[in-house]
Amino acid sequence: MLIRFLLIGGLFAGSLQAQLGDHKDAPGTSQIDPIPLDKIPPAPVLSPEDALKSFRLQPGFRVEVVAAEPLVQDPVAMQIAPDGKIWVAEMTGYMPDVDGNGEDALNGKIVFLEDTKGDGKMDKRTEFATGLHLPRGLMLVRDGLLVAEPPHLWFYPILEGNKAGQRIEIAKDYGNTRSPEHTANGMQWSLDNWIYSADHTTRFRNTDGEWRREPTTTRGQFGLSQDDYGRLVYNSNSDQFRIDLVPSAYLRRNPDYRSSEGLNVDPIGSQLTWPVRMTPAVNRGYSKGILRPDGTLEKFTAACGPVIYRGDNFPAEFQGNPFVCEPAANMIKRDILTETNGVMTGRQAYEKSEFLGSMDERFRPVSLKNGPDGALYIVDMYRGNIEHKLFVTTYLRRQIKARNLEQPLHCGRIYRVVYGPDKPAGELLSDLGSAQLVAKLASPKGWVRDTAQQLLVERANPDVIPALKAQAINSPNPLAQIHSLWTLDGMQQTDKATLLSALDAKSGKVRSVAVQLCEPLFKTADASVLLAKLTTMAQSDLDADVQRQLAFTFGESSAPEARSGLLTVAKNSTGNPLTREAILSSLAQREVDFLKALLVDKSFAAPDHGRKELFAGLAQCILNERKTNHIAQALTLATEATGWQRVAILDGLASKVMTSKGKVVSKPKLVYFAAEPEGLAQLEKSQDKSLGNRLEKLNHVITWPGQPGYVAPPVIRPLTADEQALYDAGQKTFSETCAACHQLTGLGMAGLAPPLADSEWVLGSEQRLVRIVLAGLHGPVKVEGKSYDLEMPSFATFTDEQIAQILTYIRREWEHGANPVKVSSVKAIRTAAQKHEEAWSEAELLKIH
Repeated sequence: MLIRFLLIGGLFAGSLQAQLGDHKDAPGTSQIDPIPLDKIPPAPVLSPEDALKSFRLQPGFRVEVVAAEPLVQDPVAMQIAPDGKIWVAEMTGYMPDVDGNGEDALNGKIVFLEDTKGDGKMDKRTEFATGLHLPRGLMLVRDGLLVAEPPHLWFYPILEGNKAGQRIEIAKDYGNTRSPEHTANGMQWSLDNWIYSADHTTRFRNTDGEWRREPTTTRGQFGLSQDDYGRLVYNSNSDQFRIDLVPSAYLRRNPDYRSSEGLNVDPIGSQLTWPVRMTPAVNRGYSKGILRPDGTLEKFTAACGPVIYRGDNFPAEFQGNPFVCEPAANMIKRDILTETNGVMTGRQAYEKSEFLGSMDERFRPVSLKNGPDGALYIVDMYRGNIEHKLFVTTYLRRQIKARNLEQPLHCGRIYRVVYGPDKPAGELLSDLGSAQLVAKLASPKGWVRDTAQQLLVERANPDVIPALKAQAINSPNPLAQIHSLWTLDGMQQTDKATLLSALDAKSGKVRSVAVQLCEPLFKTADASVLLAKLTTMAQSDLDADVQRQLAFTFGESSAPEARSGLLTVAKNSTGNPLTREAILSSLAQREVDFLKALLVDKSFAAPDHGRKELFAGLAQCILNERKTNHIAQALTLATEATGWQRVAILDGLASKVMTSKGKVVSKPKLVYFAAEPEGLAQLEKSQDKSLGNRLEKLNHVITWPGQPGYVAPPVIRPLTADEQALYDAGQKTFSETCAACHQLTGLGMAGLAPPLADSEWVLGSEQRLVRIVLAGLHGPVKVEGKSYDLEMPSFATFTDEQIAQILTYIRREWEHGANPVKVSSVKAIRTAAQKHEEAWSEAELLKIH
């Protein structure tokens, strides 16, 4: 939430009955106050000292003030530097009043705070960069600072005296300017030396002085962090915690594999919250299921700023626990995770209680960070109104006005939570030499390990390479080994000898990293030696992390040894859904050959341990590819198979045919054959009773001339040369931006983005389609018969030509045959719709033809 906090907002559009945030309500919804205004406790502005008294914490913990206004104002993001300074992004212009008047002011700042007295409290403020519009993220990198000011990602060199040098634009498509809730933020230097962002589809890397970028999946809304093994964690307004259990880059390799068992995983399930005070000022507090009878928030509505605790100040059982901000409920939640064979489950830590709650309604935690002292740091924006103008309801506006929650502005606090009576000791790294930093990779503090790795990669001091290799191989600390290996990778100094030794490490987590880091060497003379070792491990090393990574890594090589190794992993580990996913992601357009190999392997005689699911998954990928020769081969293989193998293949081929009460309610686009496939004809003659209605379902998947009810495929006119140029350019832009949500397949992502393939919105009126791109779209909206309660942001920063390119591409990709979109059409629609600033609703768009 900062985003729903920062994020939710409300623009008063001329009438108390016409708040923009009201549009999500069903017609006739009554916004009656569930708690009478005179029954709500007051929300006075508390001094930092009094605010400390308002906190309710679990036993043994305490909160300390690190900084407070006027030293820090409107903070939304922070980073502790290697020298102990705290750098802060101040969103000074955010919601000056409930109507958002003046929010366009260029008054945002990047500041750094210093503790000159050594007492643990910041006492000196320096403004580093000013004149920014709603900055919402920062990261220290390579003697400079990355600053997120969507749609710009800037790099400011840090000159002598901590002055800002001339800024450099790293990206001009870093989010949008319209909605703080749906734009890029939360930069995280991850274990793999890539910089990821929340709510953005590009990752960046600078390990050698040059900036590179790659597409990646979008993650959450506000805030991003990682666990000890580099697994990214994030959340969104009403969804408190998500984690990627596998590297997302692998799942982009096979466009015909369209699931994501290991991405965007919710191990907790519960969204319940237990505030310590009444919380009526939530945007839809009048709606059923938002507030309990006592006026407290029932479930998350503004989750943001998640972090995995990775310090050494809290008790040992807190290691690896997620902590999540809920500014709408003035609280911070703790969860507990349990990992079994790479699969994550979890639960809330306390029954009807929270880790930290405040009696102060203006306590608005938006970001959490691990510190160099092992403490947990809290960024508190400290204000009454946290909803953005695009979302404020009439109800919330009444709450804000009646209870004087608009003012004051420009407060803000940074706290730290510590355990026990003693002050924890911090570690500063700025004055350490590279050799000393190598030792710090074994620190029990995640902040120290991460910072040391980044500094070593950026310094690239060749003198420490032997020490890094020795630590990667010999350290008794698995985390030190893992960080050493990734540091070597960042310095481009991994080698065969080091990896072969690390592949024999005691920890499966270390071995799996070593497996992954073999991949860059597959293009060198060392490939055969490494692949020989990996294929041996596929048989002998049954650790779940290792098996899963081997399945991913074998997909990075076309060598026969890799194919053999992948078959071995399939024999050993298909019972693990993440390993099955890794196998399928590694087989782009090779599923038929792999299926043939499985059918002749006696290890696959029984359907247990995930074997049936693997067969069906392979067949589903074959169907998704939509190549008639491959589908025909799969049908022939089904005739040669028997029992569960035959059933699994047919189930996979017909998996998109959905029935209800014996009637087909959903089916895929038909695949056109020149004649009935021979394998299907043989199956229809079969007396195999286990086939049931599976062959009937296949008639809704494939067709050919002479089949009952056959209709010839529509004729699609070829693109002109100019239209083809638009299509080609659009394909590249789509893959770099839109594909992270809608996927390269156009099939969308559950809980995030609806499908584009076969979508009536894509193939229908270009007047509607262009308007969606220009101003965004808010749900609920139906796509292919399914309702999506989405919030698609505006992409008005794209040029007319870029929009025409993307839309031409999606109207002609995935076997679409709709007309291309002209640049002139986009320009005309932009002019006609320029006064429509808010996101479109389905009802509004359906009035446009």
